[in-house]
Amino acid sequence: MKHTWVRWTLAVLITLSAAVYQRMTGPTYPQDGKVSIGGQTVVYQLGRSHGGPGDQAVKIALTDTSYKGYLFYRRYKTDPSYTKVAMERENGVLKAFLPHQPPAGKLEYFIEIDKGKARYSIPQHATVVTRFKGAVPPYVLIPHILFMFLAMLFSSISGLEALVNGKKIREYAFTTIIILFIGGMVLGPLVQKFAFGAYWTGIPFGWDLTDNKMLFALIGWLIAVVAIWKKGELKRRSWWVVTAAVILLLVFSIPHSMMGSTLDYSKMQVTTGHVD
Repeated sequence: MKHTWVRWTLAVLITLSAAVYQRMTGPTYPQDGKVSIGGQTVVYQLGRSHGGPGDQAVKIALTDTSYKGYLFYRRYKTDPSYTKVAMERENGVLKAFLPHQPPAGKLEYFIEIDKGKARYSIPQHATVVTRFKGAVPPYVLIPHILFMFLAMLFSSISGLEALVNGKKIREYAFTTIIILFIGGMVLGPLVQKFAFGAYWTGIPFGWDLTDNKMLFALIGWLIAVVAIWKKGELKRRSWWVVTAAVILLLVFSIPHSMMGSTLDYSKMQVTTGHVD
């Protein structure tokens, strides 16, 4: 890693890998799968997040018109029984809607496909949990995402630069903490406010994992920057930068929105139906 271009290439690869991992994991990305129904392989994608106003559509493609579909849902960890809704058929697709919930409200649901005595559950051995949130304006969301991955990029190059005692450790480290602060502590709370009605739900106000892991990552980088502040201490204390870079990488490895904001239905009155 003696050459700068090699370190930057590795930093980009680390950042892209983190981006792909975030895209593939976490409790808010759609749940994919397939099931065999009457000899037909049905591929499905069930949403686990819904932003903005309106109900959440649940769809499944099933061309055989002899089958009927039903959507079952209930408030997550609140309702003892499910509401049952008949799915309507439109152009080879069975469709029904989950009723809109307040921000951070969650519904647990599954689909049942019937034909006579034959019944198929989708997913087959589980349910899907979806979380509702307010609409986040693109002018807030896009910069937040951009700054967070730029922070990951500069954190990675900082750590690699520190490993080889490069000349730009301090420059990269200072850039990292500035970008991380803007993306995570300025734009992040704005996203949280639009989506769930609160700027901050981490320590000391709550245990939101997304907020807390951002806090710990920032503290790690703050310690690293303080440690290398004096030029004479740079080479001896550069391992703090490596540690901060590893912490941020671990933070990115935690699935996004895990243990996120959840509405406490017991503190509000929400009406719902039950299975017939």
